[in-house]
Amino acid sequence: METIITKKTSLLSETESKLNKQVRMEGLSAFYYLSMASWCETRGYLGSAKFLYDHFEEEKKHMMKLIRYINEAGGHALAPEITNLKYEYNSLRELFEHVLEHEIAVSRAINNLTDYCFGVKDFATFTFLQWYVSEQREEENVARRILELFDIITEQGQGMWEIDKQIGKLAEQIAKD
Repeated sequence: METIITKKTSLLSETESKLNKQVRMEGLSAFYYLSMASWCETRGYLGSAKFLYDHFEEEKKHMMKLIRYINEAGGHALAPEITNLKYEYNSLRELFEHVLEHEIAVSRAINNLTDYCFGVKDFATFTFLQWYVSEQREEENVARRILELFDIITEQGQGMWEIDKQIGKLAEQIAKD
């Protein structure tokens, strides 16, 4: 049902739909990381679990930021349905390879959404999305850094313990920033 508030909006219905798809992607990201954190914790990778639990909270905030933007612009944000999460991994390295792949997919989605908004001259949404563009660059860089740890330290001997410890330190550093 349209109300006087939702009738008075400059937010195109297609833009609202695309933003809601991004809400779903951010929600998926959050619960993707929650699932990964639980996997890590049950295997004793406590540094990685901390990193991923923190990331879960961060992704929820990203989703909420979009939800608030849509609603404040006169649209209707939809709570995402989250299905088809992965719960098992063959190794910690494989898990973080999935993190990087996922962050690249999110970056592409944000870039496509930003490009669309620029094309339809929705400069308010375009400007709002600039924060996500920058945030995604950081997310990809962190995921790449974690994968570098596997190559630098190696997984032999106490290597996995040290890798997990370094990921935990990275979580602490990110929390301070």
